[in-house]
Amino acid sequence: MGDSSPKIRRTLSVFTLAMINMAAIGSVKNWPVTAEYGFSSIFYLLLAAVIFFIPVSLVAAELATGWPKSGGVFVWVKEAFGHRTGFLAIWLLWIENAIWYPTILSFIAATIAYIFDPSLANNTTFTLSIILVSFWGATLANLLGMKISGWISSVSVILGTFIPGGLIIILGLVWYFTGKPLQIAMTWDSLIPNMGSVEQIVFFTGVLLSLCGMEMSAIHARDVKHPQKDYPKAILLSGLLIIGMSILGVLAISSVIPQKQISLVAGSMQAFSYFVNAYNLKWMTPYIALLIALGAFGSLSTWVIGPTKGLLAAARSGDLPPYFRAVNKEGVPKRLLLVQAIFVSLLSLVFVFMPTVSSAFWILSAVVVQLYLVMYILLFSAAIKLRYKRPKIERPYKIPGGKVGMWAVAGLGILSSCFAMVIGFFPPAQIETGSTLFYVLFLILGVILASFAPSIILLFQKPGWKKKLGHEED
Repeated sequence: MGDSSPKIRRTLSVFTLAMINMAAIGSVKNWPVTAEYGFSSIFYLLLAAVIFFIPVSLVAAELATGWPKSGGVFVWVKEAFGHRTGFLAIWLLWIENAIWYPTILSFIAATIAYIFDPSLANNTTFTLSIILVSFWGATLANLLGMKISGWISSVSVILGTFIPGGLIIILGLVWYFTGKPLQIAMTWDSLIPNMGSVEQIVFFTGVLLSLCGMEMSAIHARDVKHPQKDYPKAILLSGLLIIGMSILGVLAISSVIPQKQISLVAGSMQAFSYFVNAYNLKWMTPYIALLIALGAFGSLSTWVIGPTKGLLAAARSGDLPPYFRAVNKEGVPKRLLLVQAIFVSLLSLVFVFMPTVSSAFWILSAVVVQLYLVMYILLFSAAIKLRYKRPKIERPYKIPGGKVGMWAVAGLGILSSCFAMVIGFFPPAQIETGSTLFYVLFLILGVILASFAPSIILLFQKPGWKKKLGHEED
């Protein structure tokens, strides 16, 4: 319980926590999806920040500081609604990440293609091959322990996110201020989008997805020197950096590439190719492609282990067979990681059956968003419930305004999640997704199967699942 924890040595500064958040969420990979909106991407990014990013950040911070035990979302939702709902929440977080992996892997494949031949970015066989090699490589790296995985993540974020991202932004600014032709109109009329067409606003779900993940980094909130004062400052700083870099990066991409030609998986490299060709810097292309691929791989490596550790906490609570509790000498849940790798490998076959790499990328992203949003609705609801159920638990960071403040923040998060879920079932007008019926049924079946899987698993639960093993901690 939060009030019986030993005193924590708080060492993180506002800047350090902001950099952790930036590394977890601010990725060049996310820019092409938002770039589909052109100049109105500014509107959508700011809207997503206000109605979703900030509520997630503040709610997750309160829960992480009140219930800091290993397991994150599983522990928080279980405290509010019981172990079955807690299992559902961590299952959704794990399964949506497993479905998300092929999308970041396809981004890695498309970026690597620019080292050899850009046309390979649209080759499904090449994409599938890189996906399999990269994911199994990330899995093996994590099996070596968190020290190796953390080193990979730290180096790759610096080399693969900040350097190429900053370079794309600088080249975009030079492009604009030197009077080069733009593919978008930067006017007040184009800033405010047409909200009357669902097919036109469906990419907003992709914008939300690009801002997901603060519930993972919020576990560091209790390590901030002055949580109540400094954590909101860190959120503000990281939010300004993430939104600011995203706006500039997205505008750089949409300014040089016609909207209909933007690749959801290779848009960043497309923009960079336009820039280097215009400035006679083509020799830089393979090097920047390598850096961007490295950054994406580091992000992947970071996320591969996170949700599986939450699922390990559920397994130790008796929601999965003891077989899945196995850890190696580094404390890594080896069997969960291997099962995850096999599942991701099979799921990646969708790239063979969809009309284009971009359409496969989008339909997987759409399923991810739907499952993620169900989890977020549970998360926001748990935060509200715990204000009533566990009012005396010490929360080093607490959303101000009492219960009214919590209802306002978490309620806004629930409403925005529900809105995004509804529009997410409509195919986007900007890209080809094949049969509309297939698209909608794929999403509905994906959400239903993923949501009911925990209940089906618990139907086979045996008493032996709840027995603790000698080496396990609470």
